[in-house]
Amino acid sequence: MYDLVIRNGLVVDGSGLPAYTADVAVSGDSIARIGKVAERGAREIDAEGKVVAPGFIDPHTHFDAQMLWDGYAKPALSHGVTTIVQGNCSLSLAPLKPDHRMRLVGMFNQIEEMPLKAFREGVVWDWETFSEYIARIRKGLAINVAPLVGHSVIRLWVMNDAATERTATDDEIEEMKAVLRECLDAGAVGLSTSYVDMDEKLQPVPSRYADAREVDALASVLGEYGRMLQIVPEFYDPDLTIARLDQLAELSLKYGIPTTFSPLFVNADNIDAVDRVMDRVDEQFARGARIWPQVQTRPIDISFCFAVPSLLFIRLRSWYQIMRFGSHDEIVGALKDKETRAKLEAEAGELAPLWPTLILRQVKTDANQKYVGKTLGEIAEMRGTSPVAAMIDLSLEEDLQAHFLSSSMGHDNDEKVGGLLKHPRVHIGASDGGAHILSFSTYGDTGYLFGHFVRDLQAMRIEEAVKKITSDTASIWGIPDRGLIQAGMVADITVFDPKAIDRGAEKFVQDVPGDGSRYVRDSLGVDTVIVGGGVAWSADKGYQDQRGDVLPGARAEAPELMAAE
Repeated sequence: MYDLVIRNGLVVDGSGLPAYTADVAVSGDSIARIGKVAERGAREIDAEGKVVAPGFIDPHTHFDAQMLWDGYAKPALSHGVTTIVQGNCSLSLAPLKPDHRMRLVGMFNQIEEMPLKAFREGVVWDWETFSEYIARIRKGLAINVAPLVGHSVIRLWVMNDAATERTATDDEIEEMKAVLRECLDAGAVGLSTSYVDMDEKLQPVPSRYADAREVDALASVLGEYGRMLQIVPEFYDPDLTIARLDQLAELSLKYGIPTTFSPLFVNADNIDAVDRVMDRVDEQFARGARIWPQVQTRPIDISFCFAVPSLLFIRLRSWYQIMRFGSHDEIVGALKDKETRAKLEAEAGELAPLWPTLILRQVKTDANQKYVGKTLGEIAEMRGTSPVAAMIDLSLEEDLQAHFLSSSMGHDNDEKVGGLLKHPRVHIGASDGGAHILSFSTYGDTGYLFGHFVRDLQAMRIEEAVKKITSDTASIWGIPDRGLIQAGMVADITVFDPKAIDRGAEKFVQDVPGDGSRYVRDSLGVDTVIVGGGVAWSADKGYQDQRGDVLPGARAEAPELMAAE
């Protein structure tokens, strides 16, 4: 008897080859047999009419903190994601000295918009080293974690306050290399760094103080292990982005390592720039370098309320200063002050086309319910005022808890985005799962891939889409024994209905430590998610077995098909 048999499913095995109908038998944590299985299973799943695919792998998340109170990475697991890569953008929760904890929390709050209260009430700080953090999150894992170590925290560990003051000395670089080796030995799948991010004081994060000599030295250590280098380039400037790609290419060639950068967005005003970036990616791949651009599937939507700083206002210095550094009462006072308000309304003119399009998402008072779902342009007309004034007035009336939505701000050109997602040298990722929890829902990107680009637009075959987020990702990152439905591979499997898979509507829930809230999306059309041979989630019973693990890094190789192209 097998532990589990999935019967009569359409197996899309992750290789990109045509789908076929078969049973899949599981023994322990591994796939034992594929074909016509006569033997019974201790547990059986009827997958007739459904796709049986490898578990999806999400290569760009920030679940570092959530793993401490939620080993399922809810709701990502319910969307079919069985492995997450966390520790991106130069930020990981280890290695970390006690004196640096609040500095790192401030960075997570500023860069990834994660609430301070969630850290205060949801995190027990009982680790310092990377190996201690790994041991900590292994308790109760239901999803697999392939963690990166952040360049900024390595700098803090070695240089203390000087990490945000200067470049490193030769001795400090040698110490950083030793710390990186310790992290890689403990299970880190690579190093992440950033060239754009700012801390809670709006100063560059520690990784931005590193010179090329330091980055080269750390890349040499990655070369000893064949592990990944992930960066956030100056994505707002195509020339700087291309220069950064050239730097990655040289490191990839010099040390034989894979590299990836994110994000790569498509906006109405940067189509030519994206083409230029991809042309350079193709040129560097032709030289033998591996520089994988990460492209997300969903359009850019941003929600906000004035009670929480929003990156939507980062270009409006006065607005952002008030939201970032003001207390609740100070923000209210600033909005009520006639002189300050006049200054804010004038500065808002820099984004004049944006304000009338914003949608009022939710309010607390009964009096303003009639405006929910309407644009600020419509509300302003009803009130006889301007859209910006209406936004400020509603925020004051709702004690800063009026929530607004800026919908489809970019990355919504289906033809261009679909072409990128299909490109053989594009890495589907950049979900940011676990971050920006009050700005947008970072869940359901895979459902949107299958529902929108595969089913509705027919921009990709289902076999192509599955390969992109399973075996390609496993190969790019060197994640062993995953990404394929093959005998002997670990049984990380997602069963879904190809006619129904999608992402649900964005909704506001209160499930964050410290009575915090966030935006999430339910999965649609996902039937069963299996991790390590156990049913971790199913549509009928919800969250179940906890068989996830921290995955050891292996040498990352370029996928055979992509290398051939």
